[in-house]
Amino acid sequence: MSLFAMGFLLVILQPSTGQFPRACANSQSLLRKECCPPWDGDGSPCGELSSRGSCQNILLSQAPLGPQFPFSGVDDREDWPSVFYNRTCKCEGNFMGFNCGECKFGFSGLNCTERRLRTRRNIFQLTTSEKDKFLAYLNLAKNTLSQDYVIATGTYTQMNNGSNPMFRNINVYDLFVWMHYYASRDTLLGGSNVWQDIDFAHEAPGFLPWHRVFLLIWEREMQKITGDENFTIPYWDWRDAEDCVVCTDEYMGGRHPTNPNLLSPASFFSSWQVICTRSEEYNSQQALCNATGEGPILRNPGNNDKSRTPRLPSSAEVEFCLSLTQYESGSMDKMANYSFRNTLEGFADPRTAISNISQSGLHNALHIYMNGSMSQVQGSANDPIFVLHHAFVDSIFERWLRRHRPMLEVYPAANAPIGHNRENYMVPFIPLYRNGEFFKPSRELGYDYAYLQEPALDSFQEFLIPYLEQARQIWAWLVGAAVIGGIITAVLTGLILACRKKRRGTSSEIQPLLIESEDYNNISYQSNF
Repeated sequence: MSLFAMGFLLVILQPSTGQFPRACANSQSLLRKECCPPWDGDGSPCGELSSRGSCQNILLSQAPLGPQFPFSGVDDREDWPSVFYNRTCKCEGNFMGFNCGECKFGFSGLNCTERRLRTRRNIFQLTTSEKDKFLAYLNLAKNTLSQDYVIATGTYTQMNNGSNPMFRNINVYDLFVWMHYYASRDTLLGGSNVWQDIDFAHEAPGFLPWHRVFLLIWEREMQKITGDENFTIPYWDWRDAEDCVVCTDEYMGGRHPTNPNLLSPASFFSSWQVICTRSEEYNSQQALCNATGEGPILRNPGNNDKSRTPRLPSSAEVEFCLSLTQYESGSMDKMANYSFRNTLEGFADPRTAISNISQSGLHNALHIYMNGSMSQVQGSANDPIFVLHHAFVDSIFERWLRRHRPMLEVYPAANAPIGHNRENYMVPFIPLYRNGEFFKPSRELGYDYAYLQEPALDSFQEFLIPYLEQARQIWAWLVGAAVIGGIITAVLTGLILACRKKRRGTSSEIQPLLIESEDYNNISYQSNF
């Protein structure tokens, strides 16, 4: 109980990161289309008086989109977040947050100048007290109201274009469940019509960056409500697992003794209520999920359709996936072949990298294997195994980034499905994050994985990181300049040597006598370039 009280006080005092900032969920902000709340430190919008940031127009990407979504102007998530706001805080330096009141991922301190690296660990390598603390933190989040964010319970049109705000409170854990739902929900077209081939977090290039941001925000929120600045999300390494080894009462909840679809009453997760799982109901009502409880978590691991997912993924499948050199390919959706992203996500065969949507591999395989709340995309984050699973998926993404060291340009700039181009802002996050901003090594974002750790960089190397990153972005220009410089040098050298040869060939009467002829023949000229 004391832990809950501590968390409740902390969440009141500290800002969080998520969907609609409470300070902007009002008719005045919506009608002005402006979300630039004041920073408590100086009372000015975006902390402008303290040079933390300023309220600016949002610059939207104009890059063309893929053909998967043939509509325009029918979905609030198009050109996020411009339907709701076209002015938000743009933070300077290492400041971040909807009011520039936080530090960017990987930085801390009063002025956000201190680098910090945290390590995510295997859940089975946590001590008993660490594991119990993690479980208690999850329960705390489920029972702590988000003080800074609310969720939308209606579309912008249903809000009468902002004059009738429709928002409601939500607890911290369910805030993230709702965000995952909102990013992946169907488009409501009016009447009983919907468009299902749309997803701002899956089935396209943004799948991995989106979930990377999701976990970073989730992790930071847990640090705030608990006051534990060292907290990191544990991961479950499911490679070659025979069954769901985390599905015990000691960890994420065992099987109910009489109903195999429910969790054991010995686990407090059995009392959790799920939200946002009834997509067909929402679609028929042309409504959004309003975060009302819809029943207990469902989970029946291993009793899934074996023809679709015969087993949990293997180490060999992960290694094959890591060998793929292309991040994205072809249509850049679930039909993409030889795509690392599509293979890791699970729409391509993990042995051939050929698209096969009748099977579920790697990431998708785990969701299907759980055979319950985890197996339905929009509501999958209801099961707390979700964060363990996606932390490990993120670690595989990290391994690929370290192995192949891709340039930012490898991430598609155009023609990806809606919301997935490099410069698109991710739905539904405020503050705003672009897909391409998280297509980089985790250490630059302030975290690492225990099984991937490398020797710590010394202070000189840490000093060089930002300069090396700048050089990485312009390497093509540097190589081009070096080639041109080499050609010019070679031409000049050739001209100089030709002139010298011509001089030596002139009449001896007009040449000064430098050396005797026999000594001249013994001289060897060498050029060091």
